[in-house]
Amino acid sequence: MKLISKCILLFILTVFITTGKMYAQRTLIDVAIDSTAILIGEQTKLHLTITTDKEKQVQILVPIDTLMRGVEVLHTFRPDSSIIENDRLVIKQDILITSFDSALYLLPPFKVIDGIDTIQSGQLALKVSSVPVNADEPEQFYDIKQVWKPPFVLADYYPIIFGLLLAILLIVLAVYLIKRLQSKKSILPFKKEEPKLPPHEQALKELDEIKQQRLWQQGRNKEYYTLITDTLRKYMVDRFEMNAMEMTSSEILDFIKQESEANSVYENLKQILQLSDFVKFAKMHPLPDENDLSMMNAYLFINQTKVEEIPVSTVEAEEKEQNTLQVDEIKDQNDHQIKPD
Repeated sequence: MKLISKCILLFILTVFITTGKMYAQRTLIDVAIDSTAILIGEQTKLHLTITTDKEKQVQILVPIDTLMRGVEVLHTFRPDSSIIENDRLVIKQDILITSFDSALYLLPPFKVIDGIDTIQSGQLALKVSSVPVNADEPEQFYDIKQVWKPPFVLADYYPIIFGLLLAILLIVLAVYLIKRLQSKKSILPFKKEEPKLPPHEQALKELDEIKQQRLWQQGRNKEYYTLITDTLRKYMVDRFEMNAMEMTSSEILDFIKQESEANSVYENLKQILQLSDFVKFAKMHPLPDENDLSMMNAYLFINQTKVEEIPVSTVEAEEKEQNTLQVDEIKDQNDHQIKPD
């Protein structure tokens, strides 16, 4: 008798545990709604909650655009999942719906596929009411409300403000660069500029540098004569105020020929320019003596046509001496006039 009782008790416990375990493994679906009564065109949100085992793969069947006739799906939010006790998985998903027909709707149940099983939720009721109308004055209509102006937020104008400031900065920078370049000054204002040498000193300095490069000794005749003639052309621009950089050799010679100060070195300049044209355009290879003669004539042309700048102190001293002599002469004349016969 005791043995039979123990067997029955063991059987009951086994069935209870098995049944509880099977119940714990079931997938559950629940649905809730924010508002069960809305006006035409208003929106409300459905909340789906699916509870299942963590290892299970379930599929939620959500309508894409229409929940049922008269009820539209506006947006389906992405599901959010979390793990709770007993390794159970809770999936939550929201659905935004609306309706444009007044009626009382019994929303269809939502379905979840769990393997070979299909689980349904309960059904909800949704009442959609039309906008109330004043029956006493059915022809009275209300105008559309005025457009609301958004509040002033400074951050909304940041792109415009920064854009204007950047444009002003670029314009100022462009004007600054143009003026600095036109005045032939350094772009950097804090950079100390070297004092500009007189035209003849600058030209002589460049000729010294060309001579030290020993270009024609390396067979670089074209580069040698190009540097010499460019140096002479720049010198003539400052010295004679002529556009020598854009003039041909014959035009330069015609201009220099009319300058009385350069008549003595006209032939020297002619030798340089003509030989330079032969080297650059006819690929002539001058003799070493001709190369040395071109450099010597370049030095001679600059030295014979240069204008020496008189220091300010010397000019002031000469003017002071002239003034002193004039004062002495005036005194002598006055003494002669005052002296009695």
